[in-house]
Amino acid sequence: MYSMRAMKEHKLFINGDWVESSSGETFDDVNPATLEVIAKMHKASDEDVQRSVDAAEDAFENWSCTPAPIRAKILFRTARRIEERKEELARLMTTEMGKILKETRGDVQEAIDMSYYAAGEGRRLLGETTPSELPNKFCMTTRKPIGVVGLITPLNFPIAIPAWKIMPALISGNTIVFKPASDTPLLSIELVKTLTDCGLPKGVINLVMGEGTKVGSAIVHNKKIRAISFTGSVETGRWILSEAGKDGKRVSLELGGKNPIIVMDDANLNLAIDGVLWGAFGTTGQRCTASSRVIVHQEIKTTFQKKLIERTKQLKVGNGLDESTDVGPVINASQLQKVSKYCDIGKEEGANLALG
Repeated sequence: MYSMRAMKEHKLFINGDWVESSSGETFDDVNPATLEVIAKMHKASDEDVQRSVDAAEDAFENWSCTPAPIRAKILFRTARRIEERKEELARLMTTEMGKILKETRGDVQEAIDMSYYAAGEGRRLLGETTPSELPNKFCMTTRKPIGVVGLITPLNFPIAIPAWKIMPALISGNTIVFKPASDTPLLSIELVKTLTDCGLPKGVINLVMGEGTKVGSAIVHNKKIRAISFTGSVETGRWILSEAGKDGKRVSLELGGKNPIIVMDDANLNLAIDGVLWGAFGTTGQRCTASSRVIVHQEIKTTFQKKLIERTKQLKVGNGLDESTDVGPVINASQLQKVSKYCDIGKEEGANLALG
């Protein structure tokens, strides 16, 4: 479907329509396993971001006044539609992002689960009642939507993370300006199409594509956007927190980590190695929950290292569409160079490269 012979061109989604970028600029979407260009994407300008914000602002009153159980019906329909297309979307994700089919099927399933979960919250947007300290007074709280929110998502979970952000925002009555990662926009496009086909009114969600330094920055700095949700690097997250704070925006950040696995001397070594292999090589290591260190009790270090190297040698690296592949490609040349650089740093600091 996404081949060089029939390469698709994808536009921005603003106020219910697929529209060309005002600048006319595009960028390539590349299959990391084959280096084939599978699609061309329109690159948003500052003007396009502003049009998206204006559309979301115009749509906010009607959407926020729509009863939450009615909003939920759209999310329920969306969940069922994604469920019907699960295998198709998983294969498309592997083609674009590279990770193996076992993982992309799980990624799509997370989007299904989040859509159902958020839809269920349409009847549970509960407030509280509290005793008043004053006579003849009644105290209660209700939930109100924030307004226009900016959502910026990473490359590693191309439909799960967008769903984690989009579905709660929608069921709560917010409207959205959404920027997916430039390396993996196709699943975001499919998600937006599905929401629209399932009845989401125009302007409620708007999709703009392009690099974070330009499009992401325009979202963060737009004064009409009331909240930012970002998943990505620590450096970018710190910058967003600083910049968004100047306008008093609410900010939600999910950033990178430096995660150790600790293996004690009484551990089940085979089970521990399973965990290390999944933590290190799942999503080709491209996720904030990846395990970047293993801390092993000295009594079992030699045995553990030998077993780990033996198991790692058995992993098959290749195209994720091949069901026998264990580890797919990294997303792009820059990521490959980054991994290589860390190997060099380790050797320069005195470490021995055991494999690779």
